[in-house]
Amino acid sequence: MQVPRLHPETIEEVKQRADIVDVISGRVVLRKRGKEFVGLCPFHDEKSPSFTVNQAKQMYYCFGCGAGGNAFKFLMELEKRSFSEVVLDLAKTYQVQVKTVEPEHRQELQRQISLREQLYEISALTAKFYEHALRQPQGQEPLAYLKSERQLSEETIQQFQLGYAPQGWETLCSYLIEQKHYPAQLVEQAGLIVPRKSGGSGYYDRFRNRVMIPIRDTQGRVIGFGGRALGDEQPKYLNSPETELFDKGKTLFALDTAKIAISKADQAVVVEGYFDAIALHAAGIGNAVASLGTALSLNQVRQLLRYTDSKQIILNFDADKAGTQAAERAIGEIEKLAYQGEVQLRVLNIPDGKDADEFLKTYSSEQYRELLKNAPLWLDWQLQQMLINQDLKQADTYQQITKRIIKLLTNITDDNQLTHYLQKCAEILSKGDYRLTKMLADNLLNQVINDWGKRLSQDESLTMPLLIKKKLKPTSSKQSKKQSSSSLNNQSKESFLAVARSLLEEAEGQLLQIYLHCPEYRQDVRESIEAREVQFSLSHHRFLWHQILNAEIFHKISLQIAPSELILRLQDSLIEYPNQLNQISHLFHLNELSEKNVYRAPLVIRSALACIEQIISMKRRRIALNMWENTDAASNCEEALEYHQQFLAEQEWIRELERLRQVNFYDLISVPWSGNF
Repeated sequence: MQVPRLHPETIEEVKQRADIVDVISGRVVLRKRGKEFVGLCPFHDEKSPSFTVNQAKQMYYCFGCGAGGNAFKFLMELEKRSFSEVVLDLAKTYQVQVKTVEPEHRQELQRQISLREQLYEISALTAKFYEHALRQPQGQEPLAYLKSERQLSEETIQQFQLGYAPQGWETLCSYLIEQKHYPAQLVEQAGLIVPRKSGGSGYYDRFRNRVMIPIRDTQGRVIGFGGRALGDEQPKYLNSPETELFDKGKTLFALDTAKIAISKADQAVVVEGYFDAIALHAAGIGNAVASLGTALSLNQVRQLLRYTDSKQIILNFDADKAGTQAAERAIGEIEKLAYQGEVQLRVLNIPDGKDADEFLKTYSSEQYRELLKNAPLWLDWQLQQMLINQDLKQADTYQQITKRIIKLLTNITDDNQLTHYLQKCAEILSKGDYRLTKMLADNLLNQVINDWGKRLSQDESLTMPLLIKKKLKPTSSKQSKKQSSSSLNNQSKESFLAVARSLLEEAEGQLLQIYLHCPEYRQDVRESIEAREVQFSLSHHRFLWHQILNAEIFHKISLQIAPSELILRLQDSLIEYPNQLNQISHLFHLNELSEKNVYRAPLVIRSALACIEQIISMKRRRIALNMWENTDAASNCEEALEYHQQFLAEQEWIRELERLRQVNFYDLISVPWSGNF
């Protein structure tokens, strides 16, 4: 269910009614100790309690692992659910009326909640129906299939609630509609029956003569089914259609039972089929999930990343052509995260083209674990795939592979990783002649630098590796000394963009940090930004500024609110934005340098604004210069003159701003500190 934006009043009322001791005691055994409650931390293994809950402050904290927060954060971290989902569940528990920011969405939200509860009920009853059918005389064949061909134990069959859909066209339909009196339309919405297209009105069962595998959400509720044909019927595997509960692209089979094992192993294994995942669980490898026969989506990956600290995911798709293509599609979906280091992605192809289920019928679980241990990183796997059946001695093949390698290298943003793969790829292309490796590595790096230059001209927000950044910087010592100031005037466009982003990161960060930590200067920051019509250029800084303004508007926060209270409120509101929070959380804390900036806040405000304005002016000057150079002065004299005057005006303003920066930005160390912090 797509949850609309919840009204702040609803969130606040839930926060007031949901006592943290009540919420946590339902999941952790708590004992009263003085003014606090203590128990064993659910976020890490421990034998003596270090997990404390303070009822007065409505906060929890673990002295063992450092986990802490309010009731909302506890449920989000423990159950790996979104902020809105947690608030909705608590609202239901504590009977809080749910309001949305947009009033027109409220009635629809209530209707969706009621509908979903009925669909959960029908799906759970259907799973029991299929389980029961498996134990009837008509279920002997499917039961034998599970025990003999799939070699599943009775315990595993029960664990996954495996069942059987009888052959009859209306067996389930009659049971749910005629015996249990559910409306036919509702059963259809659950994806269990299909309206007849010919031969009159009525419905027939979607699943017939199939082994049935319930698909559950992370809370263990049945939301759909997968059916495996026992005869020659096609398709061999049939999934439930998209419903209010079931979205194939957002669901991972067996995640409800795998999530604890994933956390303990600090690793998730993704396979293609239901029975691959079931076989791995039966073999004691409980950190396995299946992607329901589709390419692994970004949404599914984000679900897995909630449960592993190291963010390690291993794709174990079939080694045939279809499996390789599925792995490549999955990589395509998440390669941006992988390049940024947010996912430690590995790819396992089992020898002889076997899938996990087949492998475990012949080999032990320990041998499978060994394969997991040795699975190559996704970049190594892609390099291996590039080189299959390729002869690098052929000039055209060599050129083609080199282009593909450069494309791969250009996307790497981590310096250590880039250095490693430059060397590795050079060794591959040298074809064993290690005398050529150094030269080839340099050539590859130069081509990667050229590609980065093109990318930066199209998107200034990209973060390039330091290795590339250094190569793009001017090399003369004179220019190097002026790198952070007026040398911006003479740099190439690519180098300008890189250095400008670095300066913006520093200047904008200083303004925000002063606003957060210096109540007495908040009005100055606001007025200066408005008066000079300056905006935050970097998206994460712009996001934080909007959050600050929203918090002040919605919660009527005074400009004089204490830094600790303002930061706490912001952290609460940012819980549902983990990626943005990671980018800006350092601004909530002061190190030695930023603490000094706080002491000299007026000067930092002026110099930071001058820095931002200067970069904006330089961009305008570049545009004016480009337009002037591309205008034919002979035929468009007035236009060319106008562009030239714009260029000169910006040039003069840049000099003035540089003077302000030189005095107030770089010479601040000589300014006496004042104030009490």
